[in-house]
Parts: sequence; structure tokens; C-alpha cells
Amino acid sequence: MEDKAIKVYSQYNNFLSVKIIPGHFATNHSHINYYMDMTTLKTRQSMALAAAKSIVHEYVNSTVVDTIVCMDGTDVIGAYLAEELTAAGFMSMNAHQTIYVISPEMNSMGQLVFRDNLQPMIRNKHVLLLLATATTGRTIERALECIEYYGGSVAGVSSLFSAADEINGVEIHSIFKLDDFPEYQTYPHTECPYCKAGQKLDAIVNSYGYMKL
Repeated sequence: MEDKAIKVYSQYNNFLSVKIIPGHFATNHSHINYYMDMTTLKTRQSMALAAAKSIVHEYVNSTVVDTIVCMDGTDVIGAYLAEELTAAGFMSMNAHQTIYVISPEMNSMGQLVFRDNLQPMIRNKHVLLLLATATTGRTIERALECIEYYGGSVAGVSSLFSAADEINGVEIHSIFKLDDFPEYQTYPHTECPYCKAGQKLDAIVNSYGYMKL
């Protein structure tokens, strides 16, 4: 698959790039025609810092952030984002005048949960949600429900890539948008044209990587 990869740069920051691979892929919620490999963006120090600097402009001087909830392995970017928000002069309303960076767990029922020791970092806090990708919006919906269940207030949602500007009335800030991938398509499993044409799946994918079939 790697030999088909194409590097695409963000139109908002030409230092940031992802590799896209054309094919027939299945996610937890849909089928897609391109897999976006964000491994380097999430793990290389220089790119993670650049991503955080791109994201922070959406919130400087406008949003109070106490906690960043990182999904999809975005913890490195989340840590840099906390640093950038603090450097930008944000005043956190928690007692420590700092920003927490945490991630939820998934239980055996497929629900997102926070352990008891992390719940105080959500309860009565202004929470920024950070994800790698947002396509159907289901992951965002589950994450927002989880944050609200534990008593947090959603201060904003940012995703490295989002197929939509908003989901259920919630604005999604993103570094990469559909304009960067004009041929990108997502389909419900039952309406996938590749399946209807008898084309087998190339891989099962999620924001952490892919598994060839």
C-alpha cells in the first residue's frame, strides 16, 4: 500500500503534510476511498509542534481551556497545544493555573470512560476536544457525550482532518479539510459503491493505522 502513498500539504500551513493512500477501506463507521496516514504528524516532534501552533490560533483570546482531551493518539500534539495556549496568555480557571492533557479509555461495552483519578480534570472544567479525524461525526458525538456525562463543559473541538465544518451544531476546527482532498469520499457500509461492484477491501483502518486484508 505504501507505494501508492501521495503526500498532501495543508493549504493553511505548507509545513504540515499527511500521506494519503487510495483504495477501498473500512472504518468502524463507514467505508472510505482514501486512507490518511497521520503517523508522522502525530509523532514527529517538529510536526506535532507545528500542528499545535496551527490549532491554537482558533482559540487565542477567545476561549478558556482547563483540560485537553486527546483522542486517536494525538497526545503529543495535545501537550504542545497546552504549552501554546499557556504561552498565549490563557488564564485557566482551575486552581493550578495550568492545563491538563488526558485521554479517555474504552470499556468492554465500547463506551468512552474516565477513571476516578481523571474525573476531577473533567468535572466543572472547560474542555477542548482534540481528534485526528472526523468523518461521520460519531466519534465526536461519543466524546462530547462522555465529557458532558462527567460534568465537563466543551470549550471547542479541533481535528487534524474533518470532512465537515460542523457536526450537530458543533463547530469543528481542522488543519486539513475536504478542499485538501477533493476526491475523498465516505459511504455508509450498506451504500458503498466499491462493495456493490464486488471490490474487496484493501484494509481495515482507524486513526492509529491500518491492517491489510
